[in-house]
Amino acid sequence: MAMNDSINILNSAYLAVEYIDSFLPDNPLQQPFKNAWNYMLDNYTKFQIATWGSLIVHEASYFLLCLPGFLFQFIPYMQKYKIQQDKPETWEKQWKCFKTLLFNHFFIQLPLICGTYYFTEYFNIPYEWEEMPRWYVLVAQCFGCAVIEDAWHYFLHRLLHHKRIYKYIHKVHHEFVSPFGMQAEYAHPLETLILGTGFFIGIVVFCNHVILLWAWVICRLMETIDVHSGYDVPLNPLHLVPFYAGARFHDFHHMNFIGNYASTFTWWDRIFGTDSQFIAFKEKERKQQITTKK
Repeated sequence: MAMNDSINILNSAYLAVEYIDSFLPDNPLQQPFKNAWNYMLDNYTKFQIATWGSLIVHEASYFLLCLPGFLFQFIPYMQKYKIQQDKPETWEKQWKCFKTLLFNHFFIQLPLICGTYYFTEYFNIPYEWEEMPRWYVLVAQCFGCAVIEDAWHYFLHRLLHHKRIYKYIHKVHHEFVSPFGMQAEYAHPLETLILGTGFFIGIVVFCNHVILLWAWVICRLMETIDVHSGYDVPLNPLHLVPFYAGARFHDFHHMNFIGNYASTFTWWDRIFGTDSQFIAFKEKERKQQITTKK
């Protein structure tokens, strides 16, 4: 009975969104995107699209999303939004991070990306434009992937902080007490595999078109680069996402090393009380601000 009720609610929500969508103006970018997509299908094999397309989407998205945070260090106005203002970025740290990223991207992640084509073939995942899901379905699927990845990340990330294994794997990621966007994927190769597994679980569950692979890559990178940015910028659209953790939440994890283990949302830390030190820290900050104003 409960299952039927849930299905009915989801169907009703889908119909409601579809009804609202029918009143929205046509997206002027849809036709150019369709033309580009069909051109890609006509001129490249599925293997090329799945492999090199995925690599390009990942690399371009990663470094473009890192660019604003990288530029913030040169803009005096933005320094008031830096969370740990006493720990500025240095060229030495950024260069070290960049070299490790290149190794992880091309020697750890690229071999995994090479399996994308075989994954889509095994599960009969379509590439055609006509099979592409509507935008609101894609948004819902990405949110579902984020919920799954967040659960995986919380428990495995917390395990990696266990005192018996922390120094062997996860300590690499914590070399930078004050994180910056490019550091999001700076990690031990084993950590890249362990925590990265959570990324693929949602794909296995939800993927009904190759576009979800790329959309979820962009969404996940957008989130992880934002929480590692080291800047709590106002009017951040990601803060509109319910229960979104944000940069200040994860920055405290790098500063404190204990607690705030989730990647995207706050509920697992709230359920298990692993955000207690963060809550106490915020309360202390609030009292200091009140005292300063007086």
